[in-house]
Amino acid sequence: MNRDKLRGIQEILKEMTDKAYASGVSCMVIQHGEEQCYFEEGYRDIDAGQKMTRDTIHRLYSMTKPVTSAAVMLLLEEGKIDLLDQVSEYLVGFRNQYVIERGVIVPVKQPMTIQNLLNMTSGLVYLGEGNPAEVRCEKLIEEVKSKLLTDHAMTTVEIANRAGKLPLAFMPGTTWQYGLSADVLGAIVEVVSGMRFGEFLAKRIFEPLGMNDTAFYVPQDKQERLAKVYRQTERGLVKETDCHLGIQNKMELPPAFESGGAGLCSTIDDYAKFTQMLLGQGSYRGAHIMAPQTVKFMTTAHVTSAQQRGVETWESLAGYTYGNLMRIMNDPGAGAGFGSVGEYGWDGWLGTYMMNDPAHDLTMLIMQQRADSGTTAYTRRIRNVMFASLDE
Repeated sequence: MNRDKLRGIQEILKEMTDKAYASGVSCMVIQHGEEQCYFEEGYRDIDAGQKMTRDTIHRLYSMTKPVTSAAVMLLLEEGKIDLLDQVSEYLVGFRNQYVIERGVIVPVKQPMTIQNLLNMTSGLVYLGEGNPAEVRCEKLIEEVKSKLLTDHAMTTVEIANRAGKLPLAFMPGTTWQYGLSADVLGAIVEVVSGMRFGEFLAKRIFEPLGMNDTAFYVPQDKQERLAKVYRQTERGLVKETDCHLGIQNKMELPPAFESGGAGLCSTIDDYAKFTQMLLGQGSYRGAHIMAPQTVKFMTTAHVTSAQQRGVETWESLAGYTYGNLMRIMNDPGAGAGFGSVGEYGWDGWLGTYMMNDPAHDLTMLIMQQRADSGTTAYTRRIRNVMFASLDE
């Protein structure tokens, strides 16, 4: 790669912090297993004067989802589950599900499957006000938050079973909508494996890869490295203390709810080990996590043309399709920036971003903790600089 061109990424990161868009941000690019650049700007804690560093721990939020997908893939390749298994076989709360159509309660025509969960075609949604499903989901999340730091905190399986009793936004398999599907998958991993979701991830993925700073909470001896969350306002950046989606803001206690959709914390170097494992066809530095065929399946699109219409409602997914909790680029010409056929990844609520491009053996990671971010114009600008730096 042209490392002189890559320095343009540093300028973008500096603009983000100079304009108080974010308190601090870091970016890493790896190609052919070699770090091409690492840049950082700003602070992980403004009040304490602690600068952003590569060992800073970040809340991943939805960048947890690819890890959850990998966990499900491990159960698939061992023959412990089938994609067409009904979710109700593992979680009783998913029996007798229903959809509200035009104000009328209608039983589901086709029971929800594990494949529906992996492809976000389950009918489960996130909180909102767009339909009865979103309103009821918001009430559930508020209950989770109200009990979060009490002796009555709701567990991973308990929350999944409660989600199963909510009205669905649509019949499973008919379209695509982002929602609680990954959290339900985490509960299924618990039921099938007989261990807590976090224990399964640690044993099967984190420990073999040496991801020592990745977990569902941050112990006291690492708390100083946990970045603070900030929200951009007219008054500048202010600390965000809300436990968004039922994830504890301070991350200091082992949670009862180990969210497969949003719960993990990690560092940029730790997450790079996960992305490099996927680019390495399931192996990384002597650690074999999954088979090459499993990685191929995991990183292949699976939504139908009818379901794709739901994906296309997201402006940030222009040029992409979807499968196994990740975006997958299938039409770079329709995208809002440079890209490559077959690249895949996901982002998070706080602006964390992951991309793997198998065609160029390339990984890009962005870490920050800015509320309501996801994939932004800054993300696309950074991507454009990176793709323009390729030697071809």
